[in-house]
Amino acid sequence: MPSQPYILILYYSRQGATRAMAERLAAGVESMRGIEARLRTVPPVSPTCEAVDPEIPAEGAIYADLDDLRHCAGLALGSPTRFGNMAAPLKHFIDTTSELWLGGALVDRPATAFTSTSSLHGGQETTLISMLLPLLHHGMVYAGLPYSEVELMETQAGGTPYGASHLAGKRSDRPLDDHERRLAFAQGKRLARLALALGHHGEEET
Repeated sequence: MPSQPYILILYYSRQGATRAMAERLAAGVESMRGIEARLRTVPPVSPTCEAVDPEIPAEGAIYADLDDLRHCAGLALGSPTRFGNMAAPLKHFIDTTSELWLGGALVDRPATAFTSTSSLHGGQETTLISMLLPLLHHGMVYAGLPYSEVELMETQAGGTPYGASHLAGKRSDRPLDDHERRLAFAQGKRLARLALALGHHGEEET
């Protein structure tokens, strides 16, 4: 019997802001009946090739593997901004997904992205667009945030039609405000609803 379908929320977080967003997306996913959220992260990368991170992180979500991606009903990618692009650890993981691309494992599954920056105009939208590109190569169906979410017109910090975002402040210690929390929740809920509607419950795990 197949397990309950899940949305993979795959993120990298250095200071905790992107992780807080991931948790709000997860709450939105799990507000929908019949689907659950699976939070996963990726290890940091190092310029010293010999550096090896523990297999299980000290706190937060465990590290993702390709099966987490292969069997998901939908995907949410989250990353802080690095010069208007996603962080290297998340990009490094995505670069290992060629076997899934070759087999078309993710074709027609819904996906979205979210990000956090230290400054208001720190590249939130370009980061989200950069995260969109590999999802399109995988044949996924991208779902942003529609303007039916009224917070998009009211926010004074994060929030874009390309996906949820957060202004963390220059010390990365500004918590999610109410608009940012609602938008992240709405994004997770929309992704779950689309996954259920499209009926892609992932490959049956053996």
